[in-house]
Amino acid sequence: MRRIGQVRWELAIVVWAVALGMFFPILWMLLCSFKTEIAAVATPPALFFHPTLENYHAVLERADYLAFARNSVLVSLGSTLLALALAIPAAYSMAFFPTRRTRDILLWMLSTRMLPAVGVLVPIYLLWRDLGLLDTVFGLILIDSISVLPIVVWMLFSFFREVPAVILEASRMDGATQIEELVHVLLPLCTPGIAATALLSIILCWNEAFWSLNLTTVKAATLTTFTASFSSPEGLFWAKLSAASTLSIAPILIFGWMSQRQMVRGLSFGAVK
Repeated sequence: MRRIGQVRWELAIVVWAVALGMFFPILWMLLCSFKTEIAAVATPPALFFHPTLENYHAVLERADYLAFARNSVLVSLGSTLLALALAIPAAYSMAFFPTRRTRDILLWMLSTRMLPAVGVLVPIYLLWRDLGLLDTVFGLILIDSISVLPIVVWMLFSFFREVPAVILEASRMDGATQIEELVHVLLPLCTPGIAATALLSIILCWNEAFWSLNLTTVKAATLTTFTASFSSPEGLFWAKLSAASTLSIAPILIFGWMSQRQMVRGLSFGAVK
């Protein structure tokens, strides 16, 4: 028992060390956002300083933060809903009506995530230009939903596979159609898994920067574009950049903290206990 207790303490120390290591950049960014520009680049860095809000005032006066935040919310939620609408029937068909090529299709979908986005930037840009989707929220929703679709399909496929086949067979014996089986039987059983998938998709879409920077300018720009705008040819203003970054990640950090229980429950227990 003493040995088991010692192992638990050692694991707890390792976990806390990893957690602090991951949180340290965020803490450092937060501290820099309250420093002056001179203090932010001082060597060695000052751990004790007089905090100031001038960076936040400068950031909010320079750009319409609420407009960028609104676009981020619309794009994240819209992309997630569109991805779920496409992924749920796809995952359902592959989970319960598999073919010899189902596994190959899943692997191919996942392999598209390994493709560098810059490799398809030119054709996507020209296509979006011809369709009138440049600098539009819908255009960004479309490309973001395509980006997260492979992950969403894979996660839902895994959750759907955990549902006992006898449950669906019983619904079919009761005369349920495939649509009724999906809507009234499968989806309620997989609510935790769908919620975890949706939360992860929202986080991925919120943090997406490449397409936002290349397909938008002003109207549909998200908070990632808002943050990048503080890197100018004159140089990096570390304090203001830290303040802009803090404002950009604060909503998704709060959202992730509030929904962590649902995400862990969905990822840990799957569709059914």
